[in-house]
Amino acid sequence: MSDTIELLEAIGQNATLRHASADQLASILEQANASAALRSAVAAGDSSLLSAEFGHKPNKAPQITNVPGHEEDESDDDGDDKPHHPSEPGHSQPHKHTPHKQ
Repeated sequence: MSDTIELLEAIGQNATLRHASADQLASILEQANASAALRSAVAAGDSSLLSAEFGHKPNKAPQITNVPGHEEDESDDDGDDKPHHPSEPGHSQPHKHTPHKQ
């Protein structure tokens, strides 16, 4: 497997290899004694054929996703147990306006 990773790295770093046709790349991989999985993946144009070689197991999505949200509200030290929610951007509290004396 480490040879496959090294070959993939070499292909990624070399523009000539990266843009080579499947036939050209197959010939190069044959000379480099690449694994059967890598040669098959190149010939088919399907990287999923490397899954078995890398020991890939399907990744199941968790039921709880990590998305931005609010953390548990902590009580303020003012004795008020109501949750404090900051105002949304652009929706600030109105300011009290005091008239100017002339």
